[in-house]
Amino acid sequence: MKKNIFDYTVDELTDIYIKEFNQKKYRAVQTYKWVYQENAEDFYKMSDLPLEFRKNLVENFEMNSLTKEEVRLSPDGTTKFLFKLKDGAAVETVLMKYNFGNSVCVSSQVGCRMKCDFCASSKLSFERNLTSGEIVEQIVAASRHIGEKISNVVFMGIGEPFDNYDNVMRAIRILNEPHGLNIGIRHITVSTSGLVPQILKFADSGLAANLSISLHATTNEVRDKLMPVNKAYKIETLMQACKKYIEKTNRRITFEYALMYGVNDTIRDACRLADLLNGMLCHVNLIPINAIEGGSYTRTPQSVMMNFRDALNNRGITATVRRELGSEIDAACGQLRRQYFE
Repeated sequence: MKKNIFDYTVDELTDIYIKEFNQKKYRAVQTYKWVYQENAEDFYKMSDLPLEFRKNLVENFEMNSLTKEEVRLSPDGTTKFLFKLKDGAAVETVLMKYNFGNSVCVSSQVGCRMKCDFCASSKLSFERNLTSGEIVEQIVAASRHIGEKISNVVFMGIGEPFDNYDNVMRAIRILNEPHGLNIGIRHITVSTSGLVPQILKFADSGLAANLSISLHATTNEVRDKLMPVNKAYKIETLMQACKKYIEKTNRRITFEYALMYGVNDTIRDACRLADLLNGMLCHVNLIPINAIEGGSYTRTPQSVMMNFRDALNNRGITATVRRELGSEIDAACGQLRRQYFE
């Protein structure tokens, strides 16, 4: 089987080129620039590489492991991709346009083991982890599609990134490589449902990427129902891990909180949330929930949402309501993939 070029750091490619192909050290940097900066899709077009070496690359590597199965464009500029993988599995990627640049939301797994009750991804079974290359190639494919640079990456698509920890960390390092996409580490965000051991491991990783915690409830009773991961790591344990992360990294955490009407959106919930986060270096991102077919949860009215936000802000917790993008194209993670397999 051919190796996926996107699976390798520039240092790893350098070692392979020297040991297996007897090439000079700088050939890996040249390849990286062609792949990531010139958006080359054919090794033969890498004109500054020796022809015989290009033949070796064609025989041993591939750079097109994803196929665009479907592309949907929203009036607000959001683009949703359904990518088919080599084994026939499919994942989603969302490209969002902002004033500050282009942001891509990537998937990290085919399916998800977390089974959050309100998430479309939970309605399809978990199949496997994505490789680091399959993660990175989502960003490259989105960049090729629009012919523009990607400035921000968020690991908030299908899957739990910390359940695929090693491949996600490798992908982050590849994305941050100066000879490649050169996406600033502070422009990369990893979201987790609350896997405490990995949060603590991430704090020790030395990677200064942003951390986002999907919280969505203020009591264990409610969170147990919404997010089964809470049965393993209760809110109190999760908060302790978050405090240790902040203490070790001095980095702010974003807490994602999807508002569900009559479930977690009362002023009492807002007060409990403020108490949980009191004294922490953090920000709360309030999310208008995307209703899914057959789902049990509905959107909180706008007025209730604003009151919830104001209650947090009045108690010293910075909170904002996330701008909605792509609602016309089922941009919530898992919705398009779910339709594809039904």
